[in-house]
Amino acid sequence: MNSPALAPTFFPAALPVADTVAGEAVVLLHGLGLRRWAMARLARDLRAADYRVVNLSYPSRTRPLEELAADWLPRQLQAAGLDAGTKVNFVTHSMGGILVRLYLRDHPAHPPGRVVMLAPPNHGSEVVNHLRDFPPFRWFTGVNGRRLGTDAASAPLALGPWPARAGELGIIAGDRSFNPVFSAWIDGPNDGKVAVARAGLEGMTDFIVLPHSHTWLAWCRDTSAQVLTFLREGRFARVTPPPETSAG
Repeated sequence: MNSPALAPTFFPAALPVADTVAGEAVVLLHGLGLRRWAMARLARDLRAADYRVVNLSYPSRTRPLEELAADWLPRQLQAAGLDAGTKVNFVTHSMGGILVRLYLRDHPAHPPGRVVMLAPPNHGSEVVNHLRDFPPFRWFTGVNGRRLGTDAASAPLALGPWPARAGELGIIAGDRSFNPVFSAWIDGPNDGKVAVARAGLEGMTDFIVLPHSHTWLAWCRDTSAQVLTFLREGRFARVTPPPETSAG
């Protein structure tokens, strides 16, 4: 598994304004058990930067990831008028990143856009390992939650590296937790649900760590600033180069 080191960060004082975004769309995909309100802050900031925003709610608890990627998401993009000639960028939170990985693996029709993942469990989460047989967890997370662990049944671990044809990928991890029980189950710095070392992905373009928790990462101003910078420039704002990855 690739294990990115902690990255020094630079927090822009103001949200960047995209240089050329005419005709570009940004599709937002929330995490497990949430709805599109979870991406409302990002949607507002992206619209202010003149992107065409498609903020989707998807049935994350009741339809398997593979079905969402193969059928549900293509239908939503078509309904939004995002045809094969439209450059489509994605910004995702948590399990939304796994959904996009599945979708882009099998649907290379759109011109490659850029993808920003917030706190993605790209190598699974130890929290799932501990809770998968706990009835309230199984009820709340539905058909997909138990598949986000770090063992042989892990859906993310079956996907492999990020394909170059899918476009540039930036990943933002958090390293603050408000849940000491969950964090005690996770190796190394984490956001309370996903370890920093498990968020990275082979083939990613850039990686950065922000001082926020898993749930609140998508609501923070510096997160919005970094998302907009990556969509515009294909890299995050920082004072030093991105960290090297190493086998862990």
